Amino acid sequence: MDDIKVIARALNGADKTVLIGFPGSGLVGSIALQYLVEQMEFEQIGTITSKYFPPVALMTKGVINAPVRLYEKDSLAAVISDVPIHPMICYEVANGILDWLTQFNVREIATIAGIITNEPEKRVFGVATSREVLQRIEEETIILPMGSISGIAASLLTECKTRGIPGIGLLGETVNTPDPRSSAATIEVLNKLYHLNLDVKPLLEQAVEIEAAMAQISEQVQKTEATPRREQLPMYG
Repeated sequence: MDDIKVIARALNGADKTVLIGFPGSGLVGSIALQYLVEQMEFEQIGTITSKYFPPVALMTKGVINAPVRLYEKDSLAAVISDVPIHPMICYEVANGILDWLTQFNVREIATIAGIITNEPEKRVFGVATSREVLQRIEEETIILPMGSISGIAASLLTECKTRGIPGIGLLGETVNTPDPRSSAATIEVLNKLYHLNLDVKPLLEQAVEIEAAMAQISEQVQKTEATPRREQLPMYG
């Protein structure tokens, strides 16, 4: 699709498992996969651009970084985004990504996202595009019995279903703030499914820092709300 441009070298061989994470609830997918590619030293092989993406240029230490990036290492590839995708264009973006990936006869696609619940646990829920694929994740996730998922993860899994590509959705239980603990829980599932042996302790340490910062912000907000406001008296000239 002309509106979705993949600027990348070809994947090195076929039969890859592709991990995909876009910002969503708790930033679960983005945090998990960015941590994964950094710790496992994936090679960046390209970028994805589109007129549909928000006009945002992210930077690290003054260096511009593409908001949607492609990585590869051994039998794995990864698509990571730092920008959210509007629901109105999820179909186009999902199709653009799948059109490029299907050139290389990928073995499986796994999307990582967050799901907001009213529980404090960090469970990982699972969905799949077929009963056969679902059996692979039954022991590692909690299978959602019914309902729906939304956003770019849903569009990607729908495209996998229609194209006959095995697809898995891992949904980390989260709240609507950056949630490294939920990301760590999804990585633990990836460890078991793909034998990665990735240590999540540094990510959990980051979670402690984020939780402390959020608690401090909450305390400041409560103090501000509790401070009596001066009554604005009328002024006469």
